Amino acid sequence: MVLKTFGWSFAVTAIGLVAAVFYGGWQAFGIVAILSVLEISLSFDNAVINAGILKKMNAFWQKIFLTVGVLIAVFGMRLVFPVVIVAISAQLGPIEAIDLSFNDPDRYKELVTDAHPSIAAFGGMFLLMIFLDFIFEDRDIQWLRWIERPLAKLGKVDMLSVCVALIVLLISAMTFATHAHQHGGGHADKASTVMLSGIAGLITYLVVGGLSGFFENKLEEEEEREQEAEEEAKKAGKPVSGVLLAGKAAFFMFLYLEVLDASFSFDGVIGAFAITNEIVLMALGLGIGAMYVRSLTVYLVRQGTLDDYVYLEHGAHYAIGALAVILLVTIQYEINELITGSVGVILIGWSFWSSVRRNKAIAAAGGGDSKAEVSSGV
Repeated sequence: MVLKTFGWSFAVTAIGLVAAVFYGGWQAFGIVAILSVLEISLSFDNAVINAGILKKMNAFWQKIFLTVGVLIAVFGMRLVFPVVIVAISAQLGPIEAIDLSFNDPDRYKELVTDAHPSIAAFGGMFLLMIFLDFIFEDRDIQWLRWIERPLAKLGKVDMLSVCVALIVLLISAMTFATHAHQHGGGHADKASTVMLSGIAGLITYLVVGGLSGFFENKLEEEEEREQEAEEEAKKAGKPVSGVLLAGKAAFFMFLYLEVLDASFSFDGVIGAFAITNEIVLMALGLGIGAMYVRSLTVYLVRQGTLDDYVYLEHGAHYAIGALAVILLVTIQYEINELITGSVGVILIGWSFWSSVRRNKAIAAAGGGDSKAEVSSGV
């Protein structure tokens, strides 16, 4: 099972590390290995969230996620994206940006760093909306009930998550503008860029998430109709087919997953520049990490891990919220990558431990969920 799920990841790892040695020797090998670990540690919460969405898809779309999705993730976000942001921020052509990344890596890094505020605003807002929509929803299973219960009550207010996100964005942009003004105004003009990028991230979330939710609901309605009409359809010799609708639903969920992966990739791509300026090594290391994230996603789905450890999804969303805050803070202040990577791991590890305690409590109580919830201690 493990080899079947992670086989491609192992193969890509071997190829990537060998390519690194041929490209830059054993030093390049070490850099790629470090980047791979960085990407996996920063994106474990991504895998948990992806699994929650992917389990709603059939086997075909899960394969699409592992094939086409990997191409988009590796080549799109880990290779093309750094070049695109440099091209846009420096007003260069794509070919010029690629040439710059190979021939003047220091200037390339400088341009990427300069574009970081707008990237962080977009990614931070997208991830913040995911966290807010989760935390403001009333759920049967609650992990940190002292937080989740009152927030679930507040969540009954329409559009509260959007309002909170916009307030956070406004504070971030104003703080950035104030700091720039106090230090000579060199970046004051970018405050408006931060605001626009954040709004773009919010709109992207609302559009893609809205379409995904719409078609998912339509799919559920169609499945109910199919169950009711199944006998009549069989008698008529024309079984009811929901393939087209399922395709639309799966397509928009796939699109949502790709945008989600892109947002999770922002911190990994930016963090990679702290380790190397070499675009080839960056693509190899982050690409290997992206493969493991996808394999881990499928593994979680097929093993039913999210059903067995019910607080994992909560921990992942809290990690998303922490990452969103970190990204927004990095608009103005630097945060060590070790902190960025460890926060998510700690939160997910805590939620896993809480899930294990809950399962033991259920077993001890003979399957009583309510007793287990009380004895979970959270």
